[in-house]
Amino acid sequence: MASLKSLAKDTAIYGLSSIVGRFLNYLLVPLYTAQLSAASGGYGIITNIYAYTALMLVILTFGMETTFFRFMNKEGEDPKTVYPTILIAVGTVGLIFVALILIFIKPISAFMGYQDHPAYVWTMAIVVAMDAFQCIPFAYLRYKKKAIKFASLKLLFIILNINLNLIYFLVLPAIYGLLPNFLGNIFSPRIDAGYAFYINLFCTSVVMLCFYKELTGFKWTFDKTLMRRMLKYSWPILVLGIAGILNQTADKILFPYIYQGDDRNTQLGIYGAASKIAMIMAMITQAFRYAYEPFVFGKNKDKDSKQTYAKAMKYFIIFTLLAFLAVIAYLDILKYIIASDYWEGLRVVPIVMAAEIMMGVYFNLSFWYKLIDKTIWGAVFSAAGCIVLILINVVFVPRYGYIACAWGGFAGYATAMIFSYLVGQVEAPIAYPLKEIAAYTLLAIALYAAMTYTKTLLPYWGAIALNTLLLLVFAAAIVKHELPIIKAERARQTNNIQANNNQTNNNQNE
Repeated sequence: MASLKSLAKDTAIYGLSSIVGRFLNYLLVPLYTAQLSAASGGYGIITNIYAYTALMLVILTFGMETTFFRFMNKEGEDPKTVYPTILIAVGTVGLIFVALILIFIKPISAFMGYQDHPAYVWTMAIVVAMDAFQCIPFAYLRYKKKAIKFASLKLLFIILNINLNLIYFLVLPAIYGLLPNFLGNIFSPRIDAGYAFYINLFCTSVVMLCFYKELTGFKWTFDKTLMRRMLKYSWPILVLGIAGILNQTADKILFPYIYQGDDRNTQLGIYGAASKIAMIMAMITQAFRYAYEPFVFGKNKDKDSKQTYAKAMKYFIIFTLLAFLAVIAYLDILKYIIASDYWEGLRVVPIVMAAEIMMGVYFNLSFWYKLIDKTIWGAVFSAAGCIVLILINVVFVPRYGYIACAWGGFAGYATAMIFSYLVGQVEAPIAYPLKEIAAYTLLAIALYAAMTYTKTLLPYWGAIALNTLLLLVFAAAIVKHELPIIKAERARQTNNIQANNNQTNNNQNE
């Protein structure tokens, strides 16, 4: 029981630090969009470069974070050799990456479209190399069950990052006119996207210094034989990781190359900013993941595990559909998260949110191949989704702009989700309540259509009021249908417990 309490506590700390961190970083969106106009393309640059860094982070860690946990706990392996070997491997790859970027900075920055701002490229190259290296000591903290330090360092970065962004994008521009000589050495009145990258470099460096204890006090040894075994284990994880991250970032990386107009950074910025509103769904999905992942592996040995997975899938879809309708109902309020010159991109919000729901369903479906140790299927499904996403972007972005990016993500996740379901029903079938799921989905679609239509008929607050009523209709449908099921399930469990207790008492009396 004590170990379960410890697990629950650590899971809450890890989950809270990640979700809170993501939410606090989310608050930078209104700051950036307010200070960097859509026409400037500044937020488009931030969107594009951070898409590159997300991809490079997966490549530079090359599956070693998961490999770390496997080999640190593997019988016959020496943790004192595993840890420094992985540190040296990831650190060396990161140093080589940074060196190559610095050597070829001119052609690389020109290829990316930042020939006038090569500092953006080399700054984020250093950041992503350090982030990749830090994944290992962060994993070491989890291995040592130092959840408090793990969460503290994550939150330290976030607090530093947010405060410095507020200073450089809000405070210093306001007071520069009063103290131009004093502030001239640390601030330029010409606000551009570069500050976001320089601040990130500073904050990442501070966190690196905080790993002093985790990077000292042991012998730095590199075992070549061990590394070969670890690479054999990690390469499928790398393939799966690259396919997965491309599903999230490929559109933002490809857009500047395939969009025909001269305002590519402006259009990408509008798409990136509007998509952030839809990321509310991503935070909900991540919160569900932190609770669901340990739950699934823990329930695997139970006789009724498949029934439980089916119910969990249904309730996940119900919950995310409710969240989807809530965002749509109050989109005219939520849109103030971004500056008004980005509002034309709001049309992508429902599409991106629907794609995030399918991504969450795909995540839930993924457990069938994880539980039977056939993770290669994950790479196949993710790769198929990624190919569909890229094809739609390449074919349709030149003609339709960023709206094709949104539909590309929708189609990509739909492909991965459908393939995973169909193959899963052959390899490890689970009887999902498809009729109930379909009924809730169709009701949500009908209510979404009604909410969209009300905006054309009613004034602002009238539409908000009617949308609230429509949202309550969906909530009422959930309560009416699910509450009797939940009560019946609880009654059944109570009866089973009483029956078991009676049987135990009878056995004792005999």
